[in-house]
Parts: sequence; structure tokens; C-alpha cells
Amino acid sequence: MKKNIYKMVVAGVFSFLLPLSSFLVVSCDSELDIAKHGNLGSMEDFYTNDENTMQATSSLYLQMRSLHYNWFMTKNCLSDDVWTGGGSRGDNAEMEKLNEYTFGTDHGMIQSLYSGLYGVIYKANLIIDKTQGETSIMKRAINEAKVFRAWASFELVTLFGTAPVVDHLLEPGEYRLGNSDPAEMWALIENDLNEAINSGTLPSKSDVNDAEGGIRITKETAQAFLGKAYLFEGKNSEAAAMLDNVINSGKYALYQGEYDAQFHAAANNNCESVFELQKRNDTEQMWNQFDMYLLMQGWRTDKMNYSGQAANVIAQGTYGFMNPRKSLYDAFVAWEGANGYRLNKTMMTYEQLKNFGVSIQTGALVYGCEGYFMWKNQSLKEDCVVDQSFFQGVQFTNLKIMRYAEVLLLAAEAQLQAGNSSKALDYINQIRVRAKETPLTSVTLNDIKTEKRLELCNESVRFQDLVRWGDAASALGQQGKEIPAFGTEGVQWLFKNDKYGFQEKHNLLPIPLKEIELNPNMTQNTGW
Repeated sequence: MKKNIYKMVVAGVFSFLLPLSSFLVVSCDSELDIAKHGNLGSMEDFYTNDENTMQATSSLYLQMRSLHYNWFMTKNCLSDDVWTGGGSRGDNAEMEKLNEYTFGTDHGMIQSLYSGLYGVIYKANLIIDKTQGETSIMKRAINEAKVFRAWASFELVTLFGTAPVVDHLLEPGEYRLGNSDPAEMWALIENDLNEAINSGTLPSKSDVNDAEGGIRITKETAQAFLGKAYLFEGKNSEAAAMLDNVINSGKYALYQGEYDAQFHAAANNNCESVFELQKRNDTEQMWNQFDMYLLMQGWRTDKMNYSGQAANVIAQGTYGFMNPRKSLYDAFVAWEGANGYRLNKTMMTYEQLKNFGVSIQTGALVYGCEGYFMWKNQSLKEDCVVDQSFFQGVQFTNLKIMRYAEVLLLAAEAQLQAGNSSKALDYINQIRVRAKETPLTSVTLNDIKTEKRLELCNESVRFQDLVRWGDAASALGQQGKEIPAFGTEGVQWLFKNDKYGFQEKHNLLPIPLKEIELNPNMTQNTGW
């Protein structure tokens, strides 16, 4: 990719566009006027050949990869799957506020997620609006960009509700858009994905094991995103039909190796991957792979002793965030027993941790922990581009956005709600068989909810599901009342909040305060 041609970082529709309008007009041209065997030209004629269009597409993928950390952490902190964790109380106060429902309209991670989603939309709109030409590469790029725009718009409408629709590059007079009706955003999502699917420009994988063909957006990726959107809209029959297109394509399957192996670098782009953002095992490009995602989630190394197998396998130098809650462990046990295969490939009890070779140091307390430790996304030495025990930030495990298990569970719910219980039963039992559980003989919505929580725990889907099901208040209402720490003497509840927990207003996140201050046409979401 040519040097940072698109190093602009969009900071939200309004907070970015309004103060930086002159940057768009002047600095963009300056950035593009790089002497390299002549003048590359202006933005207006940049998108006129295949090479430049490919560079713009790469920049769009990288924009989404840069968003992933904040997207992942924000949504999982809002769920009932995990405690924030970390080194001690206040180690990451912004994440604690999310996890305990004490955040306000000025929350930094919410602001960054909001602006980051519009950053994806901006780069998608550059390709959609400015690409000139009819080559196959250009047509594919335009329709990939529509899928990205739809994905970001889905996140905006399900999290923020009334966020503005941005379906084109804005002119200066349009920077102060007002709130949208969610129906407008859903219409854009449907239109973008249908156009991309029907364009004939998005390829499919050649077969179920085609790892290379799944690196970029496929037709089935777009179908999976559209099926999910239909389900969130309550269009169950449309969702069922669209998700069946993915299932019946035969291009995807549940991973059949050890369940936890699919979450590590060796299984990048496996048969279950519907869409994941790419990392590289390249020491020369090591810091281009840097990401706090796994560094944050690995066990709290400075509180623990490692020996035996664990010392040889685990990538030490990690920070101990996102520890599973006892309620998640109990849900596993109630559904598949304490010896459940999937449970024991997902998390460990402290006794299991000690048997593996890891113990908590005498007198130490693991903050935000009830004695359960996530395993399925634990960083391993084999995942590291370079094993840096002081700071494990350079793994090459791909960043998962959607896997086939989610498609099956979305389809199970859609089919059940559409009245096709036999198909719903088939889809949920495919998940259960892979989890080495006895197939169900009948299926209810609660069965699907439970199966989805366990299968996709800490995978950025739980919070939005709880809200759309109307279950958020009961599941999250007490969240943040007390916060635990765990040591050799067991669990201690050392921290408390007077105000905490999910309330009615949390059905939508607040429009960030910065956006409200900069744009008089924006109205804050109800309750904020």
C-alpha cells in the first residue's frame, strides 16, 4: 500500500467533519499529491484504476481492524459473560463503568466506538461514491464497501438507535445531520446488502476448506449479515430464508478439531470462519500486527506462578481482563454438566488451573474474578509472532467477526419464530453434537438463547441479544452492585457501587456528548 494515503481517522460524523472540513478540502489533496514517477493526482482521479481501488479497499479492511479492539471490549463489557478484571480496581476505569453500568454520555470508549463506526462508513463511501470504472475489481470493491457500510450501520442502529444515516460522502452543508428514524437505517442496511448479494461481483469460497477464498468478504458473508439484520428487525421468514442460503451453500461447516483450537492462529480462516480480520506471522512486520485484544484478555501474569505444561504453552505477559462470571459457569453446568466438553474447552476453574500448572501467588488477589478463568481465547506461545513475556501484543490470531456457529443459531431462532421447528431443531442439534451433548428432541426459544450464550460467550453478541429479547433488565439489573477479587483464600467482595445495573435508558447507548455539543440538530437518546 502506498504510504498512508488514507491515514485520516474519522472521529464521528459531526465531531470529525465539522472542525476538519478544511482538512478534507485541502489536506486530502496534499496527502495524495505524492511525487512518485509523477503526480498521483487528486482524490477525484485516484479511484480510476484497479491498483488504487485495491489500495482503498485494503484501507477499508484496516480501518475495521483498527476498530475491532474497542468494538469487542465495549460490547463484551456490557454483557453478563465477564467481569472487567485487570490488575486492581481502577486499572481501566472506563471499562469498569461499562461493566457496572455507571457510565455517562461522555464515556470515552462509547465515543470511540461511535466515531470508529462512522470511520468505516466514511472509507466505504469513498469507494462507493468515487470509484470510476467498470472493471471487475472496481465492481467488487464497491460491493465489498456496501457490506462494510451495512455492517457498521447495523452496529449503530442496534447500539445507538437514532444515529444518523450516512449513505454518501457528505457535503459541507450536510455535516450537521439530525437523528435518524431507525427504519431509515434498517432500509439502508437491507438495500446495501441486497445490492451486494445480487451484484454478481462477490465471490464464494470454492469449497468448505478454502481458507484463501474466505479472507475477503464473500457473497455468503453478506447473506449472513443480512439474515442477522432481518432477525433483529423481526422479519423471521426473510431471516430464515437468507440464512439458509449460507447453510445450503455447503461452503461452511462447524470446526471439527478440538473446540478451543479454532480460536488460535493455527486455525485462522478455518471452515467455520464466515468473516475474520487478518493478521500475519511476519517478524519484519511485527508491530503492524500489534493489538491489545489478546494481551488484555490473557491471565494476570504478575499475580500468578507458572510451571510444568502451562509454562511451556501459555504466552505470559498478559493483563487479566475479561474473566468469566460464575453465572456463566453455572449456566454451562446446568446445560451440560460440570464435565461438559465445551465448558472445559471454554474456561477453567481454579482447581483446573492449578492442575495445569498455574497458581495465584501467596497474598495476591486477582481483581474482577470469582475463581474462573477464560481458556478458549487464552494467548498461547504458538500464537505469537514474537513471544514477549513482558508485553504480549504481537499475536497473529485473526480477529473473528462472525463464525458459522452464529449463523446456525441465528437460523435456528429465525426458523422457530417462523414456525419451522424441525429446521430449528436440526440447526441447534448441529451445535450440540459438536459440543458432544445429547441432541434435543424438541426446541424452545429459551433453548436457543441458552445455547447461544454458551457457544458464543465473550464473542460480542450477548448484549445486543439481551436487549432485543427484552431480557437485559433481568440479566443485567444487578450488574455492578458488588465486584469480586479472588485469591488463595477464595472470593472476596471488596468493592461496591451505590448506583449500578442496567436501566431502561440502557436499551440504547447515549449519543456521545461530544456529538451533541457540536451538532445542535442532534437530540440525546431517551433517559440520557
